[in-house]
Amino acid sequence: MKITKLLKQPRVIILIVFLLISFFSINHQFSKEGVAITSIEFNSTSYEIGLRTPSPDLSPTAREKILEVNGQKINSVEEFYNAEKIIPINGTVKIATTKTTYDFLKQYDNLGITVVEAPASNLRKGLDLQGGTRVLLKPEGDVTDQDIKDVIDTMENRLNVYGLADVTLKSASDLGGNKFIVVEIAGSTKEEIKNLIANQGKFEAKIGNITVFQGGQKDITFVCRTDGTCSRIQTCQNSNEGYFCRFEFEISLSPEAAEKHADVTKNLAIMPSPSGQRALNETIDFYLDNQLVDQLQIDSSLKGQKATRVTISGSGNGATQKEALQDTINNRNKLQTILITGSLPTKLEFVKVDTISPSLGSAFVNNALLIGLIATIGVAVVIYIRYRSLKITIPTMITVLSEIFIILGFAALFKQNLDLVAIAAILAAVGTGVDDQIVIADEILFGGSGALKQQIKRAFFVILAAYAATVAAMLPLLRAGAGLLTGFAVVTIVGVTIGVFITRPAFGAIVRSLMEE
Repeated sequence: MKITKLLKQPRVIILIVFLLISFFSINHQFSKEGVAITSIEFNSTSYEIGLRTPSPDLSPTAREKILEVNGQKINSVEEFYNAEKIIPINGTVKIATTKTTYDFLKQYDNLGITVVEAPASNLRKGLDLQGGTRVLLKPEGDVTDQDIKDVIDTMENRLNVYGLADVTLKSASDLGGNKFIVVEIAGSTKEEIKNLIANQGKFEAKIGNITVFQGGQKDITFVCRTDGTCSRIQTCQNSNEGYFCRFEFEISLSPEAAEKHADVTKNLAIMPSPSGQRALNETIDFYLDNQLVDQLQIDSSLKGQKATRVTISGSGNGATQKEALQDTINNRNKLQTILITGSLPTKLEFVKVDTISPSLGSAFVNNALLIGLIATIGVAVVIYIRYRSLKITIPTMITVLSEIFIILGFAALFKQNLDLVAIAAILAAVGTGVDDQIVIADEILFGGSGALKQQIKRAFFVILAAYAATVAAMLPLLRAGAGLLTGFAVVTIVGVTIGVFITRPAFGAIVRSLMEE
């Protein structure tokens, strides 16, 4: 049979069209250059010149890539950070990317840019394959869908402040109607996620028992983070319990918050101190989640004044000076983030935590590829032993590989993460597909009397019945397990749908044409 005649079959043409769509969706990069930008630290020099953290909806291969730094070609993450390190403070930086060229001065030790190796395709690895932490959070009390949305929006704001990338935030529910939030962050630990997003983060500044201002954009218009003139860590000191360090940074208050500060302080008395400093008789107390974190005296010059600039301070401690310094930095960053983004609308409870190391994720990928290869070879051998005919074996394997490729194309096109659950779903769908192809082959070869066309129709009746049963079985999983099984259900349904309506008809047409020769 001529190949051109086979390619004119309508069902084969449909298969080829979907293979082409999948090819362009996956967009495999045969030559990689540069490194991909995954995050830009908020208020960093890079942020100020226009670089931004890429949108999660952006395809991996469409991310802005850094090609050169000061004329040096960049082809790996190590090369980028080495090039960044040798640039002195106040030195000129020229970064060439796939979009444009940026010229600026290096003001701090780092440029605030996080990069990864340039993606090889638009396929997105899930947490199981790249490493990181998945946390299932449950809001306390009765919450509405709008409450869940508000929590997720606040979380996203906090993560944007930190410039974190490869972050997934989504709502989920179970069959009992309980609402959850699923958080996945590549390369992060449980403690980092807890400090970043799971704490409610309610900040209040009180004078007496009156709240003067709270965290969030309503009361706070600016938080100094990276400018050394208004954000600093003071010298660490030794104490009986180890070391402790203090930090301080300035914030700007909104006119409404400044007005409230003036109203609260105008009736306070001025109390002279033994050192001669004149202060008001009340302190300004800083509370985080209802815990007092610091207490400062208010200078008498601020009595009744609309103070728009306020200095926030705090401390950290540790057994060694290095530990104390790191604890101080962490406390400062956490407080700054909460001041910028405000508190979460509700408290969150940890329900489940899964942490996977990047090395383990890499091992999962290698094992999955190996198992897939062994399974494919095994299926080919069994089918050949069964039918003793390459006219059945070769089309079966072509169909299996086509089905896998189209499912991967769907995942790339609709930004579906590929994790172990998705891989299991692909194997389940392809396994079902092999069963269906055997049904078609058996009906054609051993179906008894009747036209070939009628035999294929009988085979497809069995296939459609099995398809309906599979989809019906997957529907409850879309909501079961707080959304953790949604990926399995979706990929399985998509896989068997692709098989029944695209690859199986093409397989039937190919085998029918070969058998009619």
